[in-house]
Amino acid sequence: MDPDTEVESIFTQENEEEKKKWKRPPSSYGSMKSESDVMEDEKGSEEEVTDAFPPPFPVVLPELTTHEGTGLQMIRSESPETLYTMTTQQTRPPGAVVIDTRSSDLGDFSEVEEEDPDEVLVADSPEPPEPVEPDDETDGNSQPGKLHPEQDLPHLFKSIQDTLTGLTWEELLKFKIWFYQWETRITLKQVNEGDLLDFVDRILETLGQDRSLLHTISTLENVNKKPEAEELRKKSLVRFHLKQYLIGKHQIIREGIVQAGRQNVLDHVYVQPNISTSGYGGIDPYHELRPQPPCPVQVPSADTFVGVNNLFRLLKDDGKPVRTVLTTGIPGIGMSVSVGKFCLDWAELRANKDLQFVIKLSFRTFMYVRNKKPLSETMSIMEVIEYFYPDCKGMKYLEEEDCKFLIIMDSLDVYQGPLDWENAPVINDNHTKAHPDVLIVNIIRGTVLRGARVWILGRRAAVSEIPSQFIDVVTEIQGFSDEMKDEFLTKRFSDAERAAQIVAHYKRQPTLSMLARQPFVCWMVATVFERCFRYQGYGVHPPRLTPFFVSIMTVQTNRRLEFYYDMPDNNLKWSNDDKQLLTRLGKMAFKMLERNTSVFFEEDVKECSLKLKEVAVYSGMCTELPAAAPDGRKRFCFVHYAFQEFMAALYVFTMFRTESKNVLDSALLQKPKLFTFKDQTKSALGLVHCALVRTLGSPLGHYDMFLRLLCGLLNPDCHESQLRGCLYSHNAPKVGGLDEVQQLLEQAIQTAKENNRDRVENLKECLREMTQEHE
Repeated sequence: MDPDTEVESIFTQENEEEKKKWKRPPSSYGSMKSESDVMEDEKGSEEEVTDAFPPPFPVVLPELTTHEGTGLQMIRSESPETLYTMTTQQTRPPGAVVIDTRSSDLGDFSEVEEEDPDEVLVADSPEPPEPVEPDDETDGNSQPGKLHPEQDLPHLFKSIQDTLTGLTWEELLKFKIWFYQWETRITLKQVNEGDLLDFVDRILETLGQDRSLLHTISTLENVNKKPEAEELRKKSLVRFHLKQYLIGKHQIIREGIVQAGRQNVLDHVYVQPNISTSGYGGIDPYHELRPQPPCPVQVPSADTFVGVNNLFRLLKDDGKPVRTVLTTGIPGIGMSVSVGKFCLDWAELRANKDLQFVIKLSFRTFMYVRNKKPLSETMSIMEVIEYFYPDCKGMKYLEEEDCKFLIIMDSLDVYQGPLDWENAPVINDNHTKAHPDVLIVNIIRGTVLRGARVWILGRRAAVSEIPSQFIDVVTEIQGFSDEMKDEFLTKRFSDAERAAQIVAHYKRQPTLSMLARQPFVCWMVATVFERCFRYQGYGVHPPRLTPFFVSIMTVQTNRRLEFYYDMPDNNLKWSNDDKQLLTRLGKMAFKMLERNTSVFFEEDVKECSLKLKEVAVYSGMCTELPAAAPDGRKRFCFVHYAFQEFMAALYVFTMFRTESKNVLDSALLQKPKLFTFKDQTKSALGLVHCALVRTLGSPLGHYDMFLRLLCGLLNPDCHESQLRGCLYSHNAPKVGGLDEVQQLLEQAIQTAKENNRDRVENLKECLREMTQEHE
């Protein structure tokens, strides 16, 4: 016999009984209500009840079990205690009775005690019950938040039920046959047992929400019910596709150069950085050698910190929920990863469950639309959403008043189009076409996508252009505390002993420990040391500092080319302009060092033939400070004062190696380009000697770190291995005379022991930076 014919014959054996059940009001096995008036009439005979619930198969009654945690009793045959039944069982109002649908022998169900705590089934309404939220989810300001009604089980149950109710009896029979044939986890007995509500409830229990929905839609299409399938898809599947997209995009974190088999799961390595509502620039004011930097920066207190998933639990001054949140931070502080964690937690129902949709429209997306023809002319915001999320086509939810959704707009610094906040046309409709520049302004204004919460992220020099009246709350990512650094490094390694080694090793270098406040640097520490500790004997000496500064500069320069100039990550070649940018940036840092300041202004940038946006936004090495100068000028600084000292040392070394200039020679600064002491300036000994004179003749900490990093750049591991082919050409001559420099430093150490004892440790570090080989 044909398999389809055989299955259909089994179903049609009970045609009469099924038709009777199809004509009567639906009942439920344990989680849905019924309109039947039979439950109200407890005088009905046992035979009538038996007819209403004919058993398709003989069933052996199992022992009643009680859920230990909730006190719920499951009485349907072969039914696991699941989230769905437990949730709906809790909605039983007082006086509801229990119906045992395990067999036709119901007994005297009218005799069930009304006070019985194990009563679980309501049988007085066909409407799905309202979910009972746990105590920790009832507060709108807590996490994970009360589940949005349209994401909850009753909504999905009702959607599938309404769709299948519209089918005729023959169509429903055909649907069940197809459903059973293509789903191995559903048995023929489960499909044939009970009525329509039983069937829907059972597949939700067995397959879960997502699988049940997808299989129902595909089965409707297979039985030529495509309109019903499309309606169910529009009603319930848009959110599913959004969640799957976000999970696929953010479940795996891509760090550095992606290697097959080396990706990490975000949840396994993520450590939430401190996010403050009182931003002062995000600069770490601490320094290894200076008790206080030239221009001190305030640090937010711990009581201003807020979790990334609680950003939209914040309230405005008037007590109303925030609509627009702006998050900023210095380069490498973890903005992109924080966005990924927020999206992943929402998609997996761990936080912000009250948000119906989370749609990510980065400024990179709008830049793509702006540059792509013919799309660059005009598009409505709904067309933009549908272009990047085809499953959202025709979605009208975003225009409903009770639709609570979030638009994430990250990487504002990537968008290079002009945003006219004052004169841009006002758009009041989601379907009005406009240029991407105008759409962005109106989204942030709140005139389109009126019901949306908006989360904007970007580097401070870029986001500071947004008028303050459009922003409800400004937050700033501060990075890791000391405990978070250790946790981050520990979570990345399954070998606890190796993790402890790495944590102890990086702490031997105080400046490196300060830099590790940035998650990007912390990841670099983990990656470098994990590789180094594979070699026998590594870890005897403290790590050198200069290679990390070189790596930070290299990575940020490559990111600048990749993100802002669309260069492929496998072909990131530095042009002469890129090299000049670093040299001029170092020149500005050196001038600031000479003036003993850590803050620069726009005129300082122009003086070094640089563009402000290149320096403050694209370079990844500088940032804008939130507080302007007393005269109203915008203030800028490097991401850390020690990094400014490194860039100054890099400029001095680059001029020495590429142009044979010693910019530290005071005589050279007053002479024309063709000077008489050419041979002396070619000597590394002369360069370090000038640096020593400046350092020992200045207050402690002024030039000390600069001298250490300059000596570190003289190490062949840095200028030959790390910088060859990037900043310096492959055929650049080697730096000679390093033995003489070593003797000079050793002599300086001996002299300092007698005259400048507070300089001895730093001079020893200078010698170690220059002579210690890469282990």
